[in-house]
Amino acid sequence: MHRESSDAAKVRELMRRLGEEARGPGRIYLVGGASAVIIGWRETTLDVDLKLDPEPPGVFEAIARAKNALDINVELAAPDEFIPPLPDWQARSPSITRHGPVGFFHYDFHAQALAKIERGHDLDRRDIAGMHGRGLIDPDRLLTFFDSIEPGLLRYPAIDPQAFRAKVHAAVVALREAGP
Repeated sequence: MHRESSDAAKVRELMRRLGEEARGPGRIYLVGGASAVIIGWRETTLDVDLKLDPEPPGVFEAIARAKNALDINVELAAPDEFIPPLPDWQARSPSITRHGPVGFFHYDFHAQALAKIERGHDLDRRDIAGMHGRGLIDPDRLLTFFDSIEPGLLRYPAIDPQAFRAKVHAAVVALREAGP
């Protein structure tokens, strides 16, 4: 079903509803366009991508009600589905807010950037520039984090490790040239 794009107000209302309707504690991480509209480098997003970890009880029922009430696309998607998880990604995931027993966070921006570098769409490149321009990612740390996950790329057969490394190096060069 086609739904309308979501702006920051709609994403914030989704967070409020999910937190208030959850029957217990948990954490919900915003990913991609959801982070972009909350922070402000994009006005809208087609999908609100979420990672539930740990999953708040009752959240799937709340998602079903909210997506219809708000005319919003909600998907469960996170960088660790496409690339190996970065060490300690949860500790680097900035808090957004809390509603009821549920904490809301931005999924670690370095992990988001690496997943976007691997995918390589035009919007991904603009998102990486948006993260960098707001000081959310550091080019040198991207290289360090890539080095830490490279051995785990064997578990992701769709990824060519050498091509991914080349993309990361090219992105780091471009970010350094763009300046702080």
